[in-house]
Amino acid sequence: MQYRRFGRTGLQLSVFSLGTMRALRDRPTFESTLIAGFALGINHIETAQGYGSSEDWLGDFLETGDVPSDLVITTKVPPQPDAATMTQRLEASLARLGGNVTPCLAIHGINTPEHLAWISDPQGCMAPVRQLQAEGRLGPVGFSTHGSREVIEGAIATDQFDFINLHYYYFFQRHAPIIDLASQRDMGIFIISPGDKGGMLYRPPQRLAELCAPFSPLGLTYRWLLADLRITTLSTGPAIPAELAPLSPLVNQTHPLTAEESAALDRLTTQADTTLGSDRCAQCYACLPCPEAIHIPEVLRLRNLAMAYDMQAFGEYRYRMFENAGHWFPGRKANRCTDCGDCLPRCPEHLDIPTLLRDTHDRLKGPARRRLWDE
Repeated sequence: MQYRRFGRTGLQLSVFSLGTMRALRDRPTFESTLIAGFALGINHIETAQGYGSSEDWLGDFLETGDVPSDLVITTKVPPQPDAATMTQRLEASLARLGGNVTPCLAIHGINTPEHLAWISDPQGCMAPVRQLQAEGRLGPVGFSTHGSREVIEGAIATDQFDFINLHYYYFFQRHAPIIDLASQRDMGIFIISPGDKGGMLYRPPQRLAELCAPFSPLGLTYRWLLADLRITTLSTGPAIPAELAPLSPLVNQTHPLTAEESAALDRLTTQADTTLGSDRCAQCYACLPCPEAIHIPEVLRLRNLAMAYDMQAFGEYRYRMFENAGHWFPGRKANRCTDCGDCLPRCPEHLDIPTLLRDTHDRLKGPARRRLWDE
């Protein structure tokens, strides 16, 4: 296993981190997954208040002492509108994790301008965080985000955070400037969910697998990320120990991309250009804001992936989240388009956006579900 400096925290983290959200079917499975991760060389475990029993089970496991001496724990707590509520949430997490660890903390989901205002208030939710740090009960503090680039840049600009948990993948490069900015600030960079949110790459469609061959799509995206020395660690979230097996050949592959890997990535680019032609959304975001609150670039990104690489299942999975996930995945479904034309003059690609939105909705809405009262 390779280890990298986690930005200005000074911590040395394994290039793969173990997320615990999925390993919750039962306590024995949870513990055996931890043990398998340690055997692989992983020394960074990520948990959160929202991950069911994860904090409790992890705290109990830490009591056994059967953990790496350099183990780093990060837990996540959502931003709160006031200091008192944040204090309660923090104390609850620390109690569950027990007294044998001083965890790193990520503010979980700085996703909106309102969240940015909460963490920017000197008397707000960050005040108890700083108090617990002063008492030696919390380690370095960072944040996770599903927000816009503008919100993320605003959070970094507060200079309150030592690291960032970021969505950034080969198939979602919108946040490349955030990688630049975080690196300039010497922040640790933790890429979250590259296997799942990065394209459901653990179950790739045949077309994508053939384009990536002789590499797996998951292995290729891991290598694309690991070859970037600014990135500290990648999250992997196994449900069972066996799901860690594909990492074994990759834990030491942190060198620059090989010619063969670069050729596979070039094939992906060529495939998208050829398949999509003049309908390819370049992800410039100039079409926003939409009067109907449709997240046009994200809708069309899912269309790009479904058409170019047959990533239909991933597209349907993400498209279903519109209007169902709040600020974690904002935007309305594409069938909300009213043909107002507001976006058209702003698109440098001169795309027929309303037509493409309707096409995406038809492609990705999934099968109709019969309602009980229709029987």
